[in-house]
Amino acid sequence: MQYSQVGPVSLALPHGEISMARRLMRDAQAVIRKARVLSLGDVVKQGVPITQLPTRPHNRPAVVLLSGGLDSTTVLAIARREGYRVNAMTFRYGQRHEIEIEAARRIAAAAGIDNHVVMDIDLRAFGGSALTDNIEVPKGRSPEEMGRGIPVTYVPARNTIFLSFALAWAEVLGANDIFIGVNALDYSGYPDCRPEYIEAFEKMANLATRAGVEGAKRLKIHTPLIALTKAQIVKEGLSLRVDYGLTTSCYDPTPSGAACGQCDACLLRMKGFTEAGASDPIQYRNQIGID
Repeated sequence: MQYSQVGPVSLALPHGEISMARRLMRDAQAVIRKARVLSLGDVVKQGVPITQLPTRPHNRPAVVLLSGGLDSTTVLAIARREGYRVNAMTFRYGQRHEIEIEAARRIAAAAGIDNHVVMDIDLRAFGGSALTDNIEVPKGRSPEEMGRGIPVTYVPARNTIFLSFALAWAEVLGANDIFIGVNALDYSGYPDCRPEYIEAFEKMANLATRAGVEGAKRLKIHTPLIALTKAQIVKEGLSLRVDYGLTTSCYDPTPSGAACGQCDACLLRMKGFTEAGASDPIQYRNQIGID
């Protein structure tokens, strides 16, 4: 027997096997040097569909609020990328743009989401918003106008209502993660899209649930888009191979589902795609000959 240094380890081997061990070590090191984990960019270049994107292997359940719009669809893709087992929740709340519900169904199906619920809560009983009442949707507003005050498209306490339902479902599912696509940069001045609101709701949620009181779990509300511009959101979604042709954003679409191109949601969406240097795949009413 003879001691010899093979890589970082001293081994006692018969003299004739030392050279073989050294060769094997060199071969293993060469393989390691060549090996690498695919980045998200590599995945996109190689055309891997979103349902096969690399995920962290924890597979914990999460509730994702899915409206059928650009932001919530991007958030769903992010949750999948991070390894969560997504349970999607959509609301039919009496909104004038009810076509978003069918969009949400298409998106959930395309992403392979098995557990997608649509909740019925008719906020037209209260009204008070251009989305749930006989109030005209503002059109053609400038970014400066959008940044001043709270518009009539604000639905009173909508995100509080949505998050409360998501919180209840998360507790039943044994999930301690909720994803929501709120954004505090390119948005229309909604008070329930701000970081301080999300922080306050999360604190309340951990005081108001059995899981929170017993200390078994701490609920986390994920807002991965909250500090992104609309252009950054579009870029993130495209990097995740999100099919934005399945989504809808318009507050006042035509009966066929074409976007008006003039409401705040349309203008912010178009601005995002333009600044991202990408083409928006949805149809606008001026593209189908409607003035």
